[in-house]
Amino acid sequence: MTRHDEPVENASALDDAFGARDRIFSQKERLDVGYVPGPANIVARNEEIRRLATALNPAVTGEAPSNVFLYGKTGTGKSLCARYATARIVEAAVEHGVSVGRVVVDCSQEDTETRAVRATVRALNDPDVTGFAVPETGLGRSRYYRLLWQVLDAQFDVALVVLDEIDRLEGDDLLMQLSRAAETGKLDRCSVGVVGISNRIKYRNRLEERVKSSLQEREIVFTPYDRRGLHEIIRSRADAFEGDVLSDDVVSECASLAAEEHGDARKAINLLRHAGELATFDDADAVTVDHVQRADNLAERDRVEALLAGATTQQKATLLAVVSLALVEKTRTFETTEVYAAYEDICAEVSLDALSKRRVHDLLREWEFLEVLEITRTGGGRGRGSFLRHRLLEDPSVIRSVFDESDRFARAGFTSETNTTWSNI
Repeated sequence: MTRHDEPVENASALDDAFGARDRIFSQKERLDVGYVPGPANIVARNEEIRRLATALNPAVTGEAPSNVFLYGKTGTGKSLCARYATARIVEAAVEHGVSVGRVVVDCSQEDTETRAVRATVRALNDPDVTGFAVPETGLGRSRYYRLLWQVLDAQFDVALVVLDEIDRLEGDDLLMQLSRAAETGKLDRCSVGVVGISNRIKYRNRLEERVKSSLQEREIVFTPYDRRGLHEIIRSRADAFEGDVLSDDVVSECASLAAEEHGDARKAINLLRHAGELATFDDADAVTVDHVQRADNLAERDRVEALLAGATTQQKATLLAVVSLALVEKTRTFETTEVYAAYEDICAEVSLDALSKRRVHDLLREWEFLEVLEITRTGGGRGRGSFLRHRLLEDPSVIRSVFDESDRFARAGFTSETNTTWSNI
């Protein structure tokens, strides 16, 4: 072979890397976060879907549905069930000659009242029916509301408004407006039902009493999936893969890893997809348990890196306090006094001003919101009162390794090799 021929062969080999030769996936989109499977592929949530459908069922015949709030941790199927159940209500209503509008608003993006009502009316409006378009900018909140009432009365008998991650929405006014629209004369013929979705079970406690009274909502709590439920969910997505590449051992490993942490179906499905991608990269004929374990390690590290990238120095210091305790004490649960003492040691070593206990408590609550920590109040027995316990949900060794490779803590010599707090690790 001449030197002139070598680039041609190398180019051909490189082209192969971009070719459509995937032996692992057949319908990879079925593993996407936003994919809504058919009824045969929604498993382990029949009771929750039944209760949600019962609450919304009056809409099928044009009557006002109940408002419903769905609570539960991330990945427990709340959004999936809400999207599925509301879509089925829309379909069933057609058979009765009833027009039901449906909109899903992501309150993590549309996080103010104005943004949320604008997103709602823009999604529901049909210019061919109403005779007007809803601009994305340039209008005030009250104007968007007036357009919303016009759209609803012109187009629908009933409207279902799904507010996903409702706890991220500023204020309660949108809930008040939607729940009292008919009572206050804003709507003449259309009824509105609200489906609120929140990861925070105590979200309702922060609502004003007048909003609670107006909503009169039903509540459905989604508990984390157990290993059996996760196994069913993963198996139901097997058609995303070619026929013989996914063994039951692989499905069981994905289910076990997800069940050990939060019972998060989203994590289990993402883990399966990443394992398949690793198998594709390896040019393997099948997905193996090793691919799953490698994918789990990579996903855990990516998650921690993303969390730390968006954290302040003080937030990192509070998390590092819990991590250092977990690595030294070989447990993951600690009282606030223990965490604060470790935090003060860290601040001293990196020349960081220590915050008050109250402020550190607030920072620990922020990590709880991100589901890195779980904080519970525990009775201390007679004469001791109650106290908070902080349990680390993430793998402390993974967090430590990310800290060791970056940040002012490593630059200040605060690593697993040099720090006195970690010297016994």
